[in-house]
Amino acid sequence: MSTIQLDDIRVEFDTPSGKVVAVNGVTQQVPSGGFVSLVGPSGCGKSTLLAVISGLTRATSGQVAVGGKAVTRPGRGIGVVFQEESTLPWRTVQENVQFALQIAGVDKGEQVERANWAIDLVGLKGFEKSYPSMLSGGMRQRVALARTLALEPGVVLMDEPFAALDQQTRIFLGAEVRDIWQRSQQTVLFVTHDISEAILLSQQVWVMSYRPGRIIDVIDVDLPEHRDASIVSSPAFNQLHNRVWSSLQEESKRGFRQQETRT
Repeated sequence: MSTIQLDDIRVEFDTPSGKVVAVNGVTQQVPSGGFVSLVGPSGCGKSTLLAVISGLTRATSGQVAVGGKAVTRPGRGIGVVFQEESTLPWRTVQENVQFALQIAGVDKGEQVERANWAIDLVGLKGFEKSYPSMLSGGMRQRVALARTLALEPGVVLMDEPFAALDQQTRIFLGAEVRDIWQRSQQTVLFVTHDISEAILLSQQVWVMSYRPGRIIDVIDVDLPEHRDASIVSSPAFNQLHNRVWSSLQEESKRGFRQQETRT
């Protein structure tokens, strides 16, 4: 069971002008095998919260548990897909995906088997010998996703992995990610600024306030489990979009006003 449990998470950072509270009082749960998206204004602490769950950052107070075990450091049971370009340009697709398995000390024969499975899962079969320079941005992100999936983590954290892509590619790639999730049955927490992306992918959307970040709304996505990009034009989808935006817009305005005041 790979449930993510957050109990009263608070994260503070020391800055030249004093302490900054990035996240405060977050208590939520992502059920085992669930897909939750986290949206909020820039600077609200979304990525910080993901870093705490992954074990890359320690919470100032509160506790994170995955599968009932407290998270105190990064581990193989939690995979992370970052926004930044992370493929190694001198390695082929196959070699890029196998790289994480090599670091983890997986047997060579098993490396090949698991890498092939992950490459096929993300739709890159036939591109195993291609280098990143030969791939589109969306395909390179699939390589990064395959590298994470090959480790077979129970939890996958995604920090705006499609932010650099155009809207059309994001929607279609997002639908594929949802299909992969349904087949892999992993627990996913997905950070995005894009409301449509959050609704398309998720079973539930968490809306985060401006700093200090806290969860101000939890919205169940009552759409068919088997959905594709065509659903974004449906009335039900638009209703959900309006609901998320109504929760988010005042926080976005508040963040903009505070940033404008500082500058």
